[in-house]
Amino acid sequence: MLQEQSSNVELGTKHNEIWRLFKEAQQNILYLNKQRVKAVEELNKVNSEKQLLIDKIEQLEKENRRADNLALCWEMLLRIDSMVLGGMISTGEASDLRKMIMDSKVSVADVLSDMLQKKDSELLAELRQFSEGSKKKGFHIIHICTEMEPLVSVGPLAPYITGLSRALQRKGHLVEVILPKYASLDLDEVHGLREIEAESYSYFNGQLHANRIWTGVVHGIGVTFIQPLYFSSFFNRDTIYDYPDDFERFTYFSRASLDYIAKSGKQPDVLHLHNWETAIVGPLFWDIFAKQGLENTRILLTCHDFDSQCLEEPDKLALCGLDPGRLNRPDRLQDTSETNLVNILKGGVVYSNKVIVMSSMHSKGRIIRSMSHGLEHTLAFHKEKLLVAPCGFDNSTWDPSKDKFLPVNYSAENMRGKHACKVALQQQAGLSEHASSIVVGCIFSEVSDFELENLKAVVWNATKGGAQFVFMGNGTVPTINRALRSFQEELEDGKVKLFDHYDEALSHLMFAGSDIILCQSFDDPLLQVPLKALKYGAAPVSLSPGDMNLRYSADHDHEITRFSQFMRSTFGAMSLSQALDEIKNNPSTWKRKITDAMAKDFSWDAECYDIHVSAYTDVKSL
Repeated sequence: MLQEQSSNVELGTKHNEIWRLFKEAQQNILYLNKQRVKAVEELNKVNSEKQLLIDKIEQLEKENRRADNLALCWEMLLRIDSMVLGGMISTGEASDLRKMIMDSKVSVADVLSDMLQKKDSELLAELRQFSEGSKKKGFHIIHICTEMEPLVSVGPLAPYITGLSRALQRKGHLVEVILPKYASLDLDEVHGLREIEAESYSYFNGQLHANRIWTGVVHGIGVTFIQPLYFSSFFNRDTIYDYPDDFERFTYFSRASLDYIAKSGKQPDVLHLHNWETAIVGPLFWDIFAKQGLENTRILLTCHDFDSQCLEEPDKLALCGLDPGRLNRPDRLQDTSETNLVNILKGGVVYSNKVIVMSSMHSKGRIIRSMSHGLEHTLAFHKEKLLVAPCGFDNSTWDPSKDKFLPVNYSAENMRGKHACKVALQQQAGLSEHASSIVVGCIFSEVSDFELENLKAVVWNATKGGAQFVFMGNGTVPTINRALRSFQEELEDGKVKLFDHYDEALSHLMFAGSDIILCQSFDDPLLQVPLKALKYGAAPVSLSPGDMNLRYSADHDHEITRFSQFMRSTFGAMSLSQALDEIKNNPSTWKRKITDAMAKDFSWDAECYDIHVSAYTDVKSL
């Protein structure tokens, strides 16, 4: 009996041991399966990242090849200009050769790339072998302007010229830019800079004056620089604007640009003018140049605002060859308020076939009624030729899916990398790395006393709710940095970090690592903060949403941009406290808003491009 009990105990012990070993084996198998699945996932991730890297490399190589071909084509086009000015070929043959190059960019560039170092006569012989081209499809646009990024940049005109021109050329249009040759130009950015060895004269103050003409390529865009010889001091100054003789300086440049275009035999579809500085081209073109082989060219004027219009004595119009008596009339250049003076910007509006006002948020009606600075009657009369276009941004540089400054890339389809960017920003700013903390980024170009007091109150309330703030100041405006530094010291709670100077890499990380970007304005043509915020999955929120609400309710005009419509339906009227509450209380709704915003395209290639091409199409049909 005892032996039987002992045997049962021993059997039970063995059974338990077997069961324990079985369970351990099961656990090991489960663990191994998990490890295998994890290893497969890691392998798939590595393969996916490898393929993404290969795709990026191929895309970059493709873009570089295209940029190189475009630069070669522009060098050829500019060489043709010098051949015309030097009397080697007629304007008619030059026009045919230009069309051939425009229609056969890649093949011509590939064949003739080794010929660009040859003499003009040798290059011309080769070009004539390719003189049978297909019909031109895109527009030929010449910007006559006073700024272009990165050569010379003062305000929003510079990034607009470069951004729009690159977008147009990416889609098959030929764009060139004519600029004054300022002494302060950053010529390191010009590829293939050369002087055209031919005489070039322009009319001013009763005489013909010699100019030196320089050509080069910037970001794949052909650029011509006009350098006055007799009036050498016009553009040999420390700054670009705000001199007593600005009218004479820019009128000389405008007339010289038209003289150069006419003599070189160019026949652009559109001459694109900008602000008052080149608005005089409008009356000059129609009164003098339209019959000099430019009968099919049309005029488009862009205004970034109406603050500066240039009022002058009517007799000064004669300096560039215009008739003061003919133009000093209420329906032409005579100023509405100061009738003893002519208004140059008004003349540009009157003598242009289309006028584009750059404004991301305001409607055409509000611009005419409240923002025209005395030009309300003129703009209302010419309302049908007015268009409103938003600014864009460079989505080749500002794209979180391929941004070289980010520790991890991400997109609307895969947002996992944004958290890593947030942690990296917190680390760099010395902020606590709590995943639940909401990071608010702020990039300000200037801060008024009123805005600073408002900012203090907004930030004070938000930090009490756990929000973290990262400010980037502007090293060129010391008062901003002093104000923000004092503000940081007042809080003394470790939730606010100020970086004194603008840093390119940090600015990219701020957009990527922030949940919210606090904006001074949604109409931001210079820094383009709201547009970049949307692209990087950070909600743009206004510092003063009350003003925004008032503007929305007061403006019943529906002629607004798609960007304005989007902002009004999403983040436009939202205060910072409301945004913080929605992130905390409705995270799924907030996430959907953010990913929807990231999927929108507000770059130069989107709405801004569409409106301009529509305007070019309309003026060519006139």
